[in-house]
Amino acid sequence: MFASLRQTALDIFQAGVAAADPYLAVQQHLSVDDRGYLQIQLDDGCLLSRHWSSVQLLAVGKAACAMANAAQEIIPASLLKNKALAITNYENVVTLPAIRVLGARHPLPDAAGLAAAQLLAQELVNTRTGELVLVLVSGGGSALIPYPVSGITLQEKILVTECLLACGAPIHDINCVRKHLSQLKGGGLARLAAPADVHALILSDVLGDDLSVIASGITVADDSTFAEAINILKNRQIWLQIPKSVQSYLQAGSAGKVPETPKANDSLFAHNSHTLIGSNRISVNAMMATAEHCGYSPLLFSDNLSGEARTVAEQIVLFAKTINQPTALLAGGETTVTLTGNGSGGRNQEMALAFAIAAQQHQLNGNWVFLSGGTDGLDGPTPAAGGMVDPQTLQRMQQHTVNPVAMLANNDSFHALQLSDDLLVTGATGTNVADLQILLIRP
Repeated sequence: MFASLRQTALDIFQAGVAAADPYLAVQQHLSVDDRGYLQIQLDDGCLLSRHWSSVQLLAVGKAACAMANAAQEIIPASLLKNKALAITNYENVVTLPAIRVLGARHPLPDAAGLAAAQLLAQELVNTRTGELVLVLVSGGGSALIPYPVSGITLQEKILVTECLLACGAPIHDINCVRKHLSQLKGGGLARLAAPADVHALILSDVLGDDLSVIASGITVADDSTFAEAINILKNRQIWLQIPKSVQSYLQAGSAGKVPETPKANDSLFAHNSHTLIGSNRISVNAMMATAEHCGYSPLLFSDNLSGEARTVAEQIVLFAKTINQPTALLAGGETTVTLTGNGSGGRNQEMALAFAIAAQQHQLNGNWVFLSGGTDGLDGPTPAAGGMVDPQTLQRMQQHTVNPVAMLANNDSFHALQLSDDLLVTGATGTNVADLQILLIRP
């Protein structure tokens, strides 16, 4: 029974990942008319088309390779100004003809990412009116192109990111701080690309699809401020942990001594547009359809799942106790983990382990399988995408003489799920639209 349930849960998860296929998404939004003019489909279905003298193709994020490949197959070679540039995480690097592919570290940036960001900025130095900078954006872009402002080193910026991740800060807060320490984020790329036209095709990994947060909004206006960044660091009680150079820079910005990130009324955005080509909600809808095809009644728990991973897991267990028919309870979003131990794992593995523990504590009856996974195939600093647990998970762990509750307390979900053979391992998927959760239950 559990083997069948586990395979069905995996099939539903894979349907969600497939719905975020970056190659197909780009191909569906780009075309060339009879005159050889590039056409870009906008969010409302209308087409943006001009006689651009040239196109500069840039791709940033976990799906950069697939997106750049799809775009280059459509854009006439005679229009391309330079060789296309794709910057992605090491796991997703592939060799592509006529495309410069650069790898960098994620989620914490590295020197290779800094070099890639500097190269990207150099590509924009000589842009002109009448040209198009086509930017293909996907999740992970924030970490992959670190370009600290003058006076702040990469290591200092990494330390700030580490502090924000360790305290469980949500992605909106993390990006607010990073945007105010970067030359590219928070509309910085758009500022560098002026006076050329800029259009971004965006694959969203952010709940609510806030374009200013996806890859830290490199091509869109930023409404956050230096003062907000300072408040985030102080409210999270990490202000004193960050380098003095960062404190000084943020305080200078708050005092008006450093230019703010570009706002919506900035004239540079008059030649700037975007199209949202994929999102977590689109993937959740695909899972709903697949679950129904597999004979389950699909039920949406949340398409905006957030909060502490172990707390959310218990909430799902309590809700599941009210279900009285074969159901696929589905969710999408991005939770957080507050580190209190020194174990290994990510938010999806922690949620899976916490679900198994809560299911036993609250006596969740019936046959069930719970899966929580990242659509990018990676969960925290581990080779797993997440975890998939069932009523026998804790028993399998205990056979290895480990205490699941203690492992959870130590944030060591990876090793716990590894012992019970409950890791979800997919490998890098080449896309990223946050996380997906599936509970199949037959009461």
